Amino acid sequence: MTHNVAILGASGYTGAELVRLIATHPSLNITGLSGNSKAGMAMADVFPHLRHLDLPVLTTIEDMSFDAVDLVFCALPHATSQAVISTLPESLKVVDLSADFRLRDPAAYEKWYGKPHAALALQKEAVYGLTEFYRDEIRHARLVAGTGCNAATGQYALRPLIADGVIDLDEIVIDLKAAVSGAGRALKENLLHAELSEGASAYAIGGTHRHLGEFDQEFSAIAGREVKVQFTPHLLPANRGILATVYVRGEADAVHASLAAAYADEPFIEVLPKGQSPAMKHVRASNFCHIGVISDRIPGRTVVVAVLDNLTKGSSGQALQNANLMLGLPETEGLMLAPVFP
Repeated sequence: MTHNVAILGASGYTGAELVRLIATHPSLNITGLSGNSKAGMAMADVFPHLRHLDLPVLTTIEDMSFDAVDLVFCALPHATSQAVISTLPESLKVVDLSADFRLRDPAAYEKWYGKPHAALALQKEAVYGLTEFYRDEIRHARLVAGTGCNAATGQYALRPLIADGVIDLDEIVIDLKAAVSGAGRALKENLLHAELSEGASAYAIGGTHRHLGEFDQEFSAIAGREVKVQFTPHLLPANRGILATVYVRGEADAVHASLAAAYADEPFIEVLPKGQSPAMKHVRASNFCHIGVISDRIPGRTVVVAVLDNLTKGSSGQALQNANLMLGLPETEGLMLAPVFP
């Protein structure tokens, strides 16, 4: 059976990534693409790498018909998504790639995003989209909220360790490096080649990054007590990928055993042999996450390194993985593409 899907915000990086993945999906058919600033243009003119595909012309959301659509991917900016999704037919399944429905507590959303949530009923309905940990809820959901790409990377490294009690919850440091595509496609001065290349910089230092809201929410729920991690992201002069180096107090053997057991049957999460460290290059343009565990020279301390592609496993691939579950399809369908190397 073929399911019809539409992508709202198809003129951005995550929208284009969704098109790339769905193009080889045997059970999905793209019937609508919106891109308000590019309305009337062919996708081939916006993204020449998709020229070989027979795709609908970009339209405005207002001009799009949802009559024959089964599921919508919403790849719009935060605050825009909640307004748009509120107007969609209730019969539609929705996977939202923005930040609008990730946080369950309206007060937490207002704290991290600076304004009250405008669709509280939908916020209560949304299921958090970290597939490996919310699989059963996602299968029965109408609205799934995709995670932040940084938040997903850190959670893959830490959730099993918190659940198994093998690390000190008050000594967790996440040092994360993120490629520039995570900042979106809009023109920004600090993302110009001359400003970004040949260097790296930390940002949102001291606990101001919005993805901390997800860490606080998820880690505290697992532990049954408040858990606050120290988190500093860094911007890399690379197109795609995330590398999180996580420092914990806990024995490396127990840490590795916890992660290996948690992900033993997960098709997209690879825990490397103890002592090996993963690289961003080895997951590029794929839906895989690689995790390494290394003993620190200080007894009782361990380093966990997690890598994924921010546009795929951190966003559009995760969205497709969730859509498969929502539509009753095999979870891996359309997603077992090997990473691109070198």
